[in-house]
Amino acid sequence: MDRRARHYRSNLRIERDNAALYERLSELAADQRLRRAYRRIAEGEQANAAFWEAQLTQMGVQVPPARIGARVKVLTLFARRFGTEFVMPTVVRLEHADHLPTPVDREGHRNHFLETSTPTARGGRHRTQSGNTLRAAVLGANDGLVSNGSLVMGMAGAAAGDHAILLAGFAGLVAGACSMALGEWLSVNSSREFYQAQIAARAERLAVSPEDGKRSLVGIYRQKGMDAKVAEELATQVAEHPRTALDTLVREDLGIDPDELGGSAYGAALSSFCLFALGALFPVAPYLFLHGHAAFVASIASTIAGLVLIGMGTALFTGRSMVFSIARQLGITVAAAGITYVVGHVLGTALAG
Repeated sequence: MDRRARHYRSNLRIERDNAALYERLSELAADQRLRRAYRRIAEGEQANAAFWEAQLTQMGVQVPPARIGARVKVLTLFARRFGTEFVMPTVVRLEHADHLPTPVDREGHRNHFLETSTPTARGGRHRTQSGNTLRAAVLGANDGLVSNGSLVMGMAGAAAGDHAILLAGFAGLVAGACSMALGEWLSVNSSREFYQAQIAARAERLAVSPEDGKRSLVGIYRQKGMDAKVAEELATQVAEHPRTALDTLVREDLGIDPDELGGSAYGAALSSFCLFALGALFPVAPYLFLHGHAAFVASIASTIAGLVLIGMGTALFTGRSMVFSIARQLGITVAAAGITYVVGHVLGTALAG
């Protein structure tokens, strides 16, 4: 099979996955308008898939049977458990990661897609933060696994005893998790303070100069494609209610929900602590049950298993194949752990000698 045929088959696979994903999202969406939008996107993706099938047929290449990809199954599982809005930011990333060069008209698909992903669909760009929880979960666990895996390998390279490795591993787990939690707490709180200041500034400006607020509203509605006259009328109606006008400006200009301001700092800290600790537990857990060389080998195996899971999770957000994501994850971690093992061995030998 030549390069062009492989490229067409890849495009076909992506379009089929997209069609299946939006089909399932349309079945799971609670909002009727979103359900219709997802259905229209699914139909557009099915048309694109049919286009690539036709291209392969014209080339004399056998069209592969339809098969649902792992990403679709995982995202469907999350959507069923947490709601479709929870996975939409990930779907957005995958849409942009695909970059399919196709003669099929995707303008209608793009409009429907914007309907589900822009603030007007569900009242604020802050909705993407719920979906970003998936990405944060993977990255948090990855940080814990890589850092503590490297620490354990460094201690093993220094020929430290099982007790010392176990102690260092759990010290790294607790210290790293506390550091991550504190950093997340400070980040969210700083973000909340920034948004509060921005909201206060907009409220003051709206009170002093309502006309400026009205002009801003007109500009927002015009950007959404409204006719100038309709935008003017709607802005006039909204401007008559200062609280509604402020809420609209904050949501559109800052992309947040004034009632949430980026979410709970304590919730973010707790989730960061738990996810880092979960990842950091993989390399150190075998030393709780095994000793010596067996514990060292089991630690490596446990770390690899954790990296495979994280690589699969990473593939959800990058659009790359799971094999590539897993291989990259393994390569980076092996390099980091190898360096710390050698450094630990050199330092251990020097201090012992």
